[in-house]
Amino acid sequence: MMLREKMIPCQSREAIVTVLSYHNGIMDGWLLHPRLEKSEKIQSLSQLVLLLNSLIDLEGCPNRALPLVPRGDVKKGEIFRIQILFREHYTWQGRLIWQDGRQEYVFHSAIELVQLLDEILAE
Repeated sequence: MMLREKMIPCQSREAIVTVLSYHNGIMDGWLLHPRLEKSEKIQSLSQLVLLLNSLIDLEGCPNRALPLVPRGDVKKGEIFRIQILFREHYTWQGRLIWQDGRQEYVFHSAIELVQLLDEILAE
């Protein structure tokens, strides 16, 4: 994983997750974030949470928004926007926007985010 150390404009607390397949917490997908040099391969929900947490650690402010459609090497699949609005003592609050389902969910913790993703992807 290559992280960008340079200053990035506000609103980079938003990430795009593309899920190509999912079964019992195992996923095949990609994470796109302004601080990553390129899309990062995601293989589990726990990997997703840990990677997002490490990216948030680098933030000093909310950074620039991502485009609606992922760029580059991301294939067609389920696309989610994860907006982490607040984090206090490892508790996240934010929104999960399921682009293909045109639905939006509010979560109050990282575990609630994982549960939401698991419920949506297990269907």
